[in-house]
Amino acid sequence: MPLTETDAKLESLGGGRFRISGVLDATTVTGLLKQSVASFEGQAHVDVDLKAVSESDSSGLALLIEWLRLARIAKRQIHFENVPAQIEALARISEVEDLLSNNRAEPSEHPVAAPVPAAK
Repeated sequence: MPLTETDAKLESLGGGRFRISGVLDATTVTGLLKQSVASFEGQAHVDVDLKAVSESDSSGLALLIEWLRLARIAKRQIHFENVPAQIEALARISEVEDLLSNNRAEPSEHPVAAPVPAAK
């Protein structure tokens, strides 16, 4: 079944790398979260590329924060690439932009990712 404008997809690229595409909103993030739990299992580090996200609201930001929380619990490293401007703006006004910027992947980091910062 092809993706519609309101669908979102988590695609494994191998080696702990994943691509998210589509719309991140209240109708899609719960399904992505459930799928990601199984997909991220057993990975020492996870790199998530968000370049193909076409639209996002606060649900997208909540998903990234939840992935950070789950990574910390699992002692897993996680990085985000190409975070959409909408999510960055929401993080800034919510005063959680450091959570995302501290977990932003740099091209030279692959395939190794930096550790997730400890909870404050």
